[in-house]
Amino acid sequence: MSERLRAGDLSVLARESARTPMHNSTLEIFDPGTSGFDHDRLVAHIDDRIAFVPRYRQLLRRVPGGVGNPVWVDDPDFDLHYHVRRSALPRPGSTDQLRELVARIMSRRLDRARPLWEVYVVEGLEGGRVAVLSKSHQVLVDGVRTVDLGQVLLDVDPGPRRLVAEDWRPARQPGAAALVAGAVQDALGDRDVALDALRSTGQAAWRTAGAVTSGARSVAGALAVGRRRQAPEFVFDVDPSEQRRVVLVRTALSEYRKVRRVHGGTVNDVVLATIAGGIRVWLMTRAETVSSHRRLRALVPMSVIDDEQEPTSLGSSVIGHLINLPIGESSPVVRLHQVSYALKAHSEAGRAVAADRIAGVAGFAPTTFHALGTRVALADQHHVNLVVTNVPGPQFPMFAAGAEMLETYPLPPLLPGFALSIGVTSYDGSVYYGITADRDALADADVLGQCVRDALDELVDSATDSKRRAPRGRVRKTEKESDA
Repeated sequence: MSERLRAGDLSVLARESARTPMHNSTLEIFDPGTSGFDHDRLVAHIDDRIAFVPRYRQLLRRVPGGVGNPVWVDDPDFDLHYHVRRSALPRPGSTDQLRELVARIMSRRLDRARPLWEVYVVEGLEGGRVAVLSKSHQVLVDGVRTVDLGQVLLDVDPGPRRLVAEDWRPARQPGAAALVAGAVQDALGDRDVALDALRSTGQAAWRTAGAVTSGARSVAGALAVGRRRQAPEFVFDVDPSEQRRVVLVRTALSEYRKVRRVHGGTVNDVVLATIAGGIRVWLMTRAETVSSHRRLRALVPMSVIDDEQEPTSLGSSVIGHLINLPIGESSPVVRLHQVSYALKAHSEAGRAVAADRIAGVAGFAPTTFHALGTRVALADQHHVNLVVTNVPGPQFPMFAAGAEMLETYPLPPLLPGFALSIGVTSYDGSVYYGITADRDALADADVLGQCVRDALDELVDSATDSKRRAPRGRVRKTEKESDA
């Protein structure tokens, strides 16, 4: 029998709505060079690699009568060209034009009657570059049975490689009677499956078109109401609308390392201190009060080695770490030290996974780790103002179908009760921020992007001043150079 959807994933589907599409996105920009990289080349490349992620050719089928959770089955009409789409920007092909297109595409839900992913090839960028925007539904990527498609598309060299022909044929679709019989058999033969079915009762089911039933909508609505705040602490503590804004920020990894060498901590600490400083100044531009004791409660998913957590195929588990970002602190150095202290217990517990180990996972692992981070956020959002996913990537160029990837921006979804989310990925000497914001609630999201840049500059300036004041010949002890 086909693999059955777990209760946790079913609850994700129940919480999805037009306002909160549950897909993770990644925007990557490539230099075609002499590779001839275009829509047709990417289609052929995905066709060659999709065998590594077989769930990307599967869709969900409901069980008649709701006697069991939906199951993953091969799509009998799978059409790769439907999923890999071609688009283009009008002249001049600016970054602002690209952001507007990406925001519109991100705002739309995936079709549940088909495999839950899409890839857009965007041509016409300035300088002859090509952008690739991918969308994968949250239930599609669990890090155990399926990693993100983006992880298997990138190589460490341009190739060329010989494409391997695969004679894939969809497995025969189970009939209604087989689906019911399989659900009953699974429930009788596996206690966990039976418990899953009980947990799912009244929580979610599917209409024939794949929509959530009214009962599931009631549960999702109750959960959303529980997340809403009667008096939001911040302007982004509200339920999102159906439209998005996207902000892209590129910074140099060397600047984070410079701050770390002088002030201590880790690159991750500097990233979070930069975000804290950026939000602080952004709130001030909105004439909001930022008192000295004001804190922002952030959920930061982190990779750990933990036997009690569900293992993934990536060699580690992902858990949520709650941290109070000191946005009320005016000194950038003090903010950094406060963030470092808050995360010190996590590092000293011996469970934290070194950044270079994550970056060394085969393929381009950040796309999968960001998806796992969103899973953690969905399970634990109580009294949280912001979700930040930060994943280190490889510090060398990577290629897709011979084209070099120049930039990569994670674009996490907006969950119920959140009008802002931030994803961060380091890659090949740069640190990339992808900021997803609600179009209605945060019309000034671009200002936040500039404030993040300014907050990093402030930290770099403080490191420069500290080095000038340091006694001659004195060397500060630092940790081994890495993206930790």
